[in-house]
This record gives sequence, C-alpha cells and structure tokens, in this order.
Amino acid sequence: MKRPDRLHYTGDDAADRLLAADPLALLIGFTLDQQVTVQKAFSGPLELSKRTGRSLDAQAIAAMDPAELAAIFQERPALHRCPGAMAGRVQALCSVIAIDYDNDPASVWTGAKDARDLHKRLLGLPGIGEMKARTISAVLARRFGLDLPGLADALPKHPTLGDVDSAEALAAYQAGKRAYKASVRAAPKA
Repeated sequence: MKRPDRLHYTGDDAADRLLAADPLALLIGFTLDQQVTVQKAFSGPLELSKRTGRSLDAQAIAAMDPAELAAIFQERPALHRCPGAMAGRVQALCSVIAIDYDNDPASVWTGAKDARDLHKRLLGLPGIGEMKARTISAVLARRFGLDLPGLADALPKHPTLGDVDSAEALAAYQAGKRAYKASVRAAPKA
C-alpha cells in the first residue's frame, strides 16, 4: 500500500500529515466526522495528541479514565460540539482496536480478505456506519492504493472524501455536499 504525504481535510499541514501517517488518527477523524465540519473533525486527532502529550495509541486511550478523556475533549476549544459523547465514542473505538486488532488500527484493512470483509470490519467499529464505511473504503483505495478483491466495484459512485486530493478538491466536495443537502430539504415531502 502506498501512503500519501497528507490528506487534505483540515487546512493544517501537521493535522493533514498525521491523518496520512497514523491509521488511528484517520479512524478517529472519521469517528468525529458528524455534526461538525470536515476540518473540525479531522483536526481532532492532532489536537487530542497534543492535549494528552503523547502520540495516539488505541490501548492507552482505551485505558484512560472516561472522565479524564471527556475533560480533554471538553477543554476549550472543545474537540467536538458533543465532546462528552464523542470522547466516549473515541474511547470505544480505541477499545475495539486495542482488543480485536491487537492495538494495530491498520490491520482493520490490511487483514481484510476482500471488500466484503473490509466493510464488515469497518462496520464493527464504534462510530462507523454504512456511509462512513463506504467513504473510508474509498479513501483507502483512492488515496492509499488499497487493492482488495471486489473493492473497485464496492466503492461509492458519488464524490466522497476519497476523491479529495487538494484544498480545492475539498472545497468542491463540500460545496457539492451542501448543494445536495439543500436539494433534499427543498424537495416536496412525499
């Protein structure tokens, strides 16, 4: 698998480089990616690392006192608009990585036999639903070169973060997403 030097999700070079270099950072970013901007969600892993004073480690985060982790998430500026809930979700994610994947977040995908197995593994992670699983698969295939049997056919046909390879592509992706949501809101109720 290739590794890009950065993922262009935050506009902060250090945060974007961490997302590309650290599989746990990528998964935490996706876990945080709800009800906040892409930039806020994917900046969270770097900020969490800074606030804990150490590199991201699933086992260490899973073992933290939940109240201590919640306080880290709540410290201003909060890591998420729902800091307590997201601290719990990130801790649950890290617990699964620590226990089920021997503290190796990349093995979620490097150990997958095929696209179906990858999808099942991703759906087994707290905070990752159907849409995020498909988007993570697209990121892994398009940005990291993951090649599994059946993966090309399983990727979303619509634009995802897997298509974002620059700040301009992120802006275009976000504009398209806003337009789609506006069209859904404007559609007559059936």
